Amino acid sequence: MKKNLEKIDVFIFDLENGKRRPYIPLFFQTFGQPIGSAPVVVVNHALTGNSNVTGESGWWNDLIGDDKTIDTNYFTVIAFNIPGNGYDDIFGNLISNYTDFTIRDVSRIFWEGLSFLKIDEVFAVIGGSLGGAIAWEMAALKPNSIQNLIPIATDWKATDWVIANVLIQDQILNNSDDPIADARLHAMLLYRTPQSINQRFQRSKFKDSSVFQIENWLANHGVKLKNRFRLSAYKLMNHLLKTNDISRDRKDFLSVAKNIQATIHVVAIDTDYFFIPDENRETHQQLLSIKENVFYHEIKSIHGHDAFLIEFEQLSQILKPIFNKQKQQNYVSA
Repeated sequence: MKKNLEKIDVFIFDLENGKRRPYIPLFFQTFGQPIGSAPVVVVNHALTGNSNVTGESGWWNDLIGDDKTIDTNYFTVIAFNIPGNGYDDIFGNLISNYTDFTIRDVSRIFWEGLSFLKIDEVFAVIGGSLGGAIAWEMAALKPNSIQNLIPIATDWKATDWVIANVLIQDQILNNSDDPIADARLHAMLLYRTPQSINQRFQRSKFKDSSVFQIENWLANHGVKLKNRFRLSAYKLMNHLLKTNDISRDRKDFLSVAKNIQATIHVVAIDTDYFFIPDENRETHQQLLSIKENVFYHEIKSIHGHDAFLIEFEQLSQILKPIFNKQKQQNYVSA
């Protein structure tokens, strides 16, 4: 079991497709202030991420921690693991029937976890990519329970482009002799841009070798992921991306969004080739017709989708006003 990993037992959970799961273990980590003593920030991880958002090997250390943008001196930070992501090291917790699950199921499970922890309202739900899509759905499920919704490099629905790439990934994962590594090769080219790749490698080869640096870089990413990620987890996380749609079996997007009381901060990346910024700009314009407390922010980067994990200074500048205001209120009230 990973350090500081806690577990909530979720019993008799009915999935969106009508199937019933008798038991789902929900693993999570908390950082910063004790639960019940400070405003809560829920951080949702991306496809290959996990609950370890800060501290040793924390994947968002640049943003979360003592005296960081999301300051653990002032906030309680909670991060759940998407069930089946394998971070708990329990083989029995892996999910084989991955197509049974949707982002809505995961979001409901997260809310059950928060309810178990006696948390009815959170200061913010934030996440990038898949984590941001889960954030959108969490807001749709409980529109009065989130003060700030911060979806980054994501969307409230899966576009045809996303669905198409999920299919390619699924085909690789189910048909390749080296599925995790091969799927990662394709994914990395979605997460970056031609400009980023070309600028970095400039057609260079290893000395006395016919191997291009870009080939080695991609191969290494495949090997690294294979060494730390399970095949069943990759299949599930990839599948979840295409199930994203807060309007499914509800009214249209604006009717759903109109109920969301949270201040919405849509954060896009100008070169994102996966969740393209045009979709986010359109979402912002639509939201402005029904809400005043909605804002659009755009990270400028050559690096594409992965910029939310690279351009920390820009992202920090976007987030600081949101979290500093609450810190000041905490300080006054203390």
